Amino acid sequence: MVSLDALFWKPGWIESDAAEFRTRVTEATRQPRWIMDGDYISHDAGHVRRGAADTVFRFDLPTRTCMTGILTRIATSHGRVRPEMAAGCPEKIDFAFWRYVWTYRRLRRPRMLEYLERLRPDQSLICFTNRTQADQYLAEVAPAGAEPAY
Repeated sequence: MVSLDALFWKPGWIESDAAEFRTRVTEATRQPRWIMDGDYISHDAGHVRRGAADTVFRFDLPTRTCMTGILTRIATSHGRVRPEMAAGCPEKIDFAFWRYVWTYRRLRRPRMLEYLERLRPDQSLICFTNRTQADQYLAEVAPAGAEPAY
């Protein structure tokens, strides 16, 4: 699993510059198999990832689900670096991120839909509108107890 947050952020919550981030994403997409999580479609690296992917999984979750997820994440990880995050970036209360999530459906979702319209005909798009759908999908495609192949 490749976390775009881990590729983008440097210790102390310092953003990578665009060229550095694109290079990191390009290197990750050169692996024989990969799964990336994250958005970052407004960065040039989003085009790299879309161009290299054979399947895109989209979580189109309600705002309340996303906000609950943030609160749960803070409650369980505050002050610690989560495994999928860049080193030196401990979980924190971040009101700018809360605003990003709170306004996502209105401000950013249309851009995401436009981004996904540019998938090639040979690429698959699988959309989940709740977490149960994702769990059911994984249960169908992965044998019980199988290790992920990434």
